[in-house]
Amino acid sequence: MRIISGKFRGKKLNQPIDKNTRPLKDMTKESIFNLLLHSKNYSINFKKLKVLDLFSGSGSFGLECLSRDVKEVTFVENYSHAIKILKKNIQSLGLNNGYKILEENIFNLNKYSELKKNYDLIFADPPYKEEKIDKLLSIIIEMNYLKKSGLLILHRNKLDQEVTSTKFDIIEERFYGISKIIFLKLK
Repeated sequence: MRIISGKFRGKKLNQPIDKNTRPLKDMTKESIFNLLLHSKNYSINFKKLKVLDLFSGSGSFGLECLSRDVKEVTFVENYSHAIKILKKNIQSLGLNNGYKILEENIFNLNKYSELKKNYDLIFADPPYKEEKIDKLLSIIIEMNYLKKSGLLILHRNKLDQEVTSTKFDIIEERFYGISKIIFLKLK
């Protein structure tokens, strides 16, 4: 696992080696960022983005964003082993600011006023076995975490049910091996 582009390009990232995590594959991450840069469906200016990285694990997605000079990234993770790896990756890149780590259960996010509202980009990479995706989408909407013009990217198993929230439009959907990446916007 590595940083693909930006000021930390080529830097290797540590990843958990237990079976409780599923790090985002480099090929999938690279495809997501290529779509963000070149899609006709949305326009992304990384330098102005506030990013919320849910189920952040070792931080691969959020750290890629920081490498591309986003304004800020908030990592949300509650698995202690993954948090240790995330902090180790942040330290290895020499980051001192531009990020926040919330060591909390994502499904309790509506209890935390520490989270800023109106993120430009939210990346959610829940475990494939997670079944409360509609609840997650409801929390994002109820707590106003995503800007009206923002983009939500959801990483799921390709066999999972479609997103059923009526408050989001699916802008784009891509498949990579056993993964499915869904790009969503608020209606």
